[in-house]
Amino acid sequence: MNGASREALAAARERLDALTDSTSVDAARLADELAAVTALLHREVSLRRVLTDPAQPGEAKAELAQRLLGTKVSGPAVDLVAGMVRSRWSQSRDLVDALEELANIADLTAAQQAGKLDDVEDELFRFGRIVSGSTELRAALTDRKATPTAKSELLRSLLGGRAQPATERLVTRLVTAPRGRSLEAGLESLSKLAAERRDRMVAIVTSAVPLSDPQKQRLGAALAKLYGRQMHLNLDVDAEVLGGVRVQVGDEVINGSLADRLEDASRRLAS
Repeated sequence: MNGASREALAAARERLDALTDSTSVDAARLADELAAVTALLHREVSLRRVLTDPAQPGEAKAELAQRLLGTKVSGPAVDLVAGMVRSRWSQSRDLVDALEELANIADLTAAQQAGKLDDVEDELFRFGRIVSGSTELRAALTDRKATPTAKSELLRSLLGGRAQPATERLVTRLVTAPRGRSLEAGLESLSKLAAERRDRMVAIVTSAVPLSDPQKQRLGAALAKLYGRQMHLNLDVDAEVLGGVRVQVGDEVINGSLADRLEDASRRLAS
């Protein structure tokens, strides 16, 4: 998002945080309601354009949203959406993208309130690894001919009782309503949002053997000192990493594995 939409999203996120700080607001229910509004505005292009028309007064657009949604979702959800349509959006689609992001944040907030945010982060990462390692599973989850119900049932068989409720809800929404994104891009976006809930960065750590708890603690502390932010470690094991570890933070890769050092030495000899 650019310009006005970025500012509108930032304001909406602040309002969402204020809402979910209240113990009277059910963050998981709010997430479902925001997801329902996202689906509505994704389908109804003309309505979306009316609600983001810069020529219309913000209060008039807010009143329209309140009339349409007042009997369908809770008061907090109506207030949040009304506040969003009062804002200015660079593109009408940005409003839908923002609503989807807020729905995901609300689910992550519910997990955080339950003390399960770390579990959700890890489960999203592991699910992404499972999908990338199974061509058949990815094909089933991205099959355009398969109904949302069939995909939901498949995910329930995979995640039901094995993952946190928030993880299952997040992944199910992504798979059944991808809105033009790849499954991998959607999972990466969810992982980033999860890490952001505690102002943490995500480091993908690949090692030849599982790291011990002391090793994970030392590595996490070293990365936190290096980047100046708390770091969440997504751990992966790859037998091709001959020794040490390989760490990726965003687009930056820290090559600490023996295999990388051997490859580097070979390039130097060749030159």
